[in-house]
Amino acid sequence: MISGTLIPFVPLIAVAPVMVTAAWFDLRFLRIPNVLSLILLAAFVLFALAFPPADLLWRLLVAGAVFAAGMVGFHFRLFGGGDVKLLSALMLLIPVWSLGLFAHVFSLSMFAGIAAVFTMKRIPVFAGTGWASMRPGRQFPMGVSIGLAGLAHPIAVLATSAG
Repeated sequence: MISGTLIPFVPLIAVAPVMVTAAWFDLRFLRIPNVLSLILLAAFVLFALAFPPADLLWRLLVAGAVFAAGMVGFHFRLFGGGDVKLLSALMLLIPVWSLGLFAHVFSLSMFAGIAAVFTMKRIPVFAGTGWASMRPGRQFPMGVSIGLAGLAHPIAVLATSAG
């Protein structure tokens, strides 16, 4: 049985494999396939009737703001285009009332992702994989942190509402 707290997260939980795939692709190739963002968008469309009507506009506004800010970052080569698209599409699946918590989860996911990749680059078994993100001087695969945040957010909501 699904807890009442988890019901708003069914769409996000349904796309968990997409989050894992995005993280893996970004680690392996430093690229996030467009189809993964399109799957998130399709999930939003599929579940849109289940969202509170007032949330729909806010979800679109938040996703649009993230996309606009991300494109500015992309212009200055701070983010990859796949990162911007994936995070914007993910924002469509985050309940409006949990956006503040998601910001914290995403921040912690960024820290964890950076720490994990930084550590992996120094362990010969990982460094020798030939994966694009393991090569010296390559940028951080932000898809790892985006995917982790998408996976961890429902858990964080449960953890913070359990008391």
